[in-house]
Amino acid sequence: MRLATVKVNGSEKAAVIGKGGAILIGTINQKMNKNWSTDLLEIIKSGHLDEIKNWYKNGGESQINELSQVDIPLNNVEYGPLYRHPRKIWGIGLNYVEHAADLSEKAPNTEPASFMKPDTTIIGPNDTIKIPHQSERTTAEAELGIIIGKECKDVSEEDAPQVIAGFTTIIDMTAEDILQKNPRYLTRSKSFDTFFSFGPQLVTPDEVDEVHHLHVATVINGKIHRKNVVSNMTFRPWFLVSFHSKVMTLLPGDIISTGTPGAVVIRDGDVVECHIDGFEKLVNPVTDLKVLK
Repeated sequence: MRLATVKVNGSEKAAVIGKGGAILIGTINQKMNKNWSTDLLEIIKSGHLDEIKNWYKNGGESQINELSQVDIPLNNVEYGPLYRHPRKIWGIGLNYVEHAADLSEKAPNTEPASFMKPDTTIIGPNDTIKIPHQSERTTAEAELGIIIGKECKDVSEEDAPQVIAGFTTIIDMTAEDILQKNPRYLTRSKSFDTFFSFGPQLVTPDEVDEVHHLHVATVINGKIHRKNVVSNMTFRPWFLVSFHSKVMTLLPGDIISTGTPGAVVIRDGDVVECHIDGFEKLVNPVTDLKVLK
C-alpha cells in the first residue's frame, strides 16, 4: 500500500494512492463506513495504519479500484511532505564507503555516524530548496528513509521489521563548506530551513520484496550523479533501527534517513531528485538566496 499527504484546497490530507490517483482517507471513511484519522502522522501514531493495511489487503484495494472516480487523478496530485512534525529525524553520515571517499574521509566502520535534524528543515515534493546566505557550497543527497511505526526500545535487528511503518524517498542537504570548517559544526550545517525534503509516498513494507536490493540514486538536472544499492551500506536498515532504539526510545513517525550513495553540489536553477526502485521519485528545484532575482 502507498499512502501520501496531498494538497486539497489549501489543506493537507492523508490519502491512499491507487492505480488511478489519490483517494482521500476522508472519502474512504465516508464510502466504506470507516473512522480513520485524515492526518498521516496521526494515522501512524494511533495504530490506524495497521487497520488500514489489513483492510486494504483483505478487499480494500479492490474496493478502491472499483470506485467510480478517484478524488484526484494521478496527473493532478499535488503532494505535500508526508507530515511536518515528527518527534525525531535521525540522519546517517557516510554510510556508503564510496561516499566517504568523495569527501576524502574514512567511513565509520564500528558505529553509525548519526546526527539529528529539526522539523523546521522539512519541505515536500516540488518545494524549493533554498541555499542559505551563509553557504557557498551546499550539497543534496538522495536517501532511503525508514519511518518508525511503533514505539520501541532496545529492539533487536530481527524484530526491527516489525516496528516500521514503511519507507520513503528523502533528499537531505548539507552546507558542506560550513561542515568542512570544523566537524563540530555538523548540526548547523544540516539544519537550515528547506534542508530536508520528505515524500511523496509512504511505501509499506509489503510493497518491497527485499529492502537490501533497492537501488538509490542522487539525480541532478536529469542525470544520475551517483547510484548504489542498499546492501552496500556499512550499516543496513535493520541495524540502524536497532542501534538507535538502544540510544533512545523510537516513536511512531520518527524518521531514519539511511545515508546517501553520493552528495551533489547544488546551484541556483538546478533540479535535484531522489530515485529508488519502485518508488515515486522525489523532485525539488533549487534557488540560491544569494542570487539576485
